[in-house]
Amino acid sequence: MIRKLKNEKSKNEKNRKPLILVIPDRDKTPSGESFSIKGGYLSAVEKSGGVPVLTSYCRNNLRELGPRISGVLIAGGDFDIHPRYYGEKPIPELGNIKPERTKCETEVLRWALKMDLPVLGICGGMQLINVVFGGTLFQDLPRQLPGTYFHGKKRSGAKKHPALIAGESRLFRITKKRDLMVNSTHHQAVKALGRGIQDSAISPDGVIEAIESISHSFVLGVQWHPERLMHIPAQKRIFSAFIQAAKKTGTES
Repeated sequence: MIRKLKNEKSKNEKNRKPLILVIPDRDKTPSGESFSIKGGYLSAVEKSGGVPVLTSYCRNNLRELGPRISGVLIAGGDFDIHPRYYGEKPIPELGNIKPERTKCETEVLRWALKMDLPVLGICGGMQLINVVFGGTLFQDLPRQLPGTYFHGKKRSGAKKHPALIAGESRLFRITKKRDLMVNSTHHQAVKALGRGIQDSAISPDGVIEAIESISHSFVLGVQWHPERLMHIPAQKRIFSAFIQAAKKTGTES
């Protein structure tokens, strides 16, 4: 009986889903503060076998949640990272800034890197990964890198274009593709790569579409939105690989 109970406990622990930390937007409304994030990110985590966990911008929350978190998703949003984070002054085309969210996500990302937790960065999340590693960004592609594809800032302006994937990259091993059609909803992009970061996909116009760390177990950033393309197997595998990596951290709930 004792052996059976131990086996059942071991089986239950093995089947537990990893908790994935996601930082939402914080907005002020007439009725008070409001936290929100687009549901596609949460749905993609759930469909891939994880449990998304949202938290407010509070250091104490990270201290409490830290031992239980198995991975971090840095999602995109309708805002830019202030260029002071990479040693530049803002240009007029710089978009909306959300300093509290950027500060919080920077702290969370640095903590995750220190703990070597799996990290997936999407759109602005990829850009933050590069900045935290010491890299820089194009503040506005049309002005600073003219002649590129239309990389729309708004979802309504989304366009599709190919992304060419490096054959020796983690992204290639995940997607099993040398090229993907991706959506494009951004006006900023990676300029100089951070230290310990390599590009793993690039669009034909020269814009970097994916990056990854060469010194961590799983740190991947993609400039497009795979959570909107989960019906495509190669895109779905990006989230699946992230969740599988989270399951191996040993900090599942």
